[in-house]
This record gives sequence, C-alpha cells and structure tokens, in this order.
Amino acid sequence: GPNKPSTVNISPLHAILINKSIKMVGVRVLGNTGPKKAAKSAPATGKSARYYPADDVSRPKHSRAKKHNAPKIRASFTPGTVCILLAGRFRGKRVVCLKALESGLILVTGPYKINGVPLRRVNQAYVIGTSTKVDVSGVDASKFDDAYFARVSSDSEEGEDEFFANDEAKGAVVSDSRKADQKTVDASILKAVDAEPLMKNYLGSKFSLKKHDRPHKMVF
Repeated sequence: GPNKPSTVNISPLHAILINKSIKMVGVRVLGNTGPKKAAKSAPATGKSARYYPADDVSRPKHSRAKKHNAPKIRASFTPGTVCILLAGRFRGKRVVCLKALESGLILVTGPYKINGVPLRRVNQAYVIGTSTKVDVSGVDASKFDDAYFARVSSDSEEGEDEFFANDEAKGAVVSDSRKADQKTVDASILKAVDAEPLMKNYLGSKFSLKKHDRPHKMVF
C-alpha cells in the first residue's frame, strides 16, 4: 500500500561499515558534550595549563611602601651653597641651601628680607647648585625636618552654607612661631652676606636666560 515503508537491500559489508561509522560518531559526540574532569596541573615543561578558574584569583600586590631606600643627594648641595630655583612660585630666585632632609628635599631660605623666599623645602630635581658659598656655620637648623612643614588641619570645618557663601579663597596664615624661626635663621645669614661685597645684590637678583644664551655651556 502507499503507507508501507520502502525497503532497501544492503549488502552485509555495507552494514558493517555503517555500524562502525555510527559507533565512532557516538563516541565523538559523547566526548565533546559529556562531563569533563578537571585537568591536573601541567608539569613544569613551559606549557600553559588547560584548566583556568572561573573567577579571578586575588593575589597580593607587591608594595614597596615599607621599604624605602635612602635618598641620594647631589654632591653640589652642601650647607651654604647658593642655589637657583627652576620651578614654583619663586622660580629664578637665588636661595641659600641649609641642609638636606630625610625625604630627599632640600631646605633653603632666601633670606626672606633680601628676595622674599621663606624657609621652604624644594625638590633637588628643580634646583641648580652654584659654586658660590655663604657661611652658615652660625645657623642652627636641627629643628627643621619634614614634620616641621606638615600641614595643620583646621579645627573648624566649613559647612555647606559657608562653602557657597564665601567665594573668595582664604590666604595662608603664617604662625608666629614660623615668623620667629624665619627671623632667627636669617639673622645669622644676613651677617655673613653683609661681610661679603656684592653678595646681597647677587642674592636679590633674578636668574633668567636671554635669546642667545646657551645653558649647557654655562658654569654656575
């Protein structure tokens, strides 16, 4: 009848080949879709592992926060050396080096009465050391360290209304102790400056370059 399935005559050899191919396809399918076992860690042969974790494994980052080498200070920065500032609000000013601090910064002063530069720390990368010297043997700079220049947090914090009401920036307030220390340090330096002719004018003048100046050929 019309619904009777059709029969195909297959030789015994073809039947054996068809059975083998079906078994091989079944093995491949089960191998790809079946459950996988976690591969063992690859031996140290330089090959990458086949197993990777689903989530990122957090590893402690290498930190050198607790290991600081001693900063290297240039040999030209000695107490009493006249230096030239190359950056900052006092760039171009000539200052007197007092000492090197533990942080690697240099403690300098104008003196303030001559060129307006107060006691401050400067980065030695932006300073030129000259061959000019000033006698600072009478200056006691033992109390000046990095903690001396730390910022003091104000006790009274501004609220939201005060923040929007006062649009003008508040100027820095110098404490009386800072002013007294500045006068004490400059007093002994000014005596040494007055003892040498033209030294006061030299510290008060500003360093600058002109059009045809060659800084790489200058001797400071």
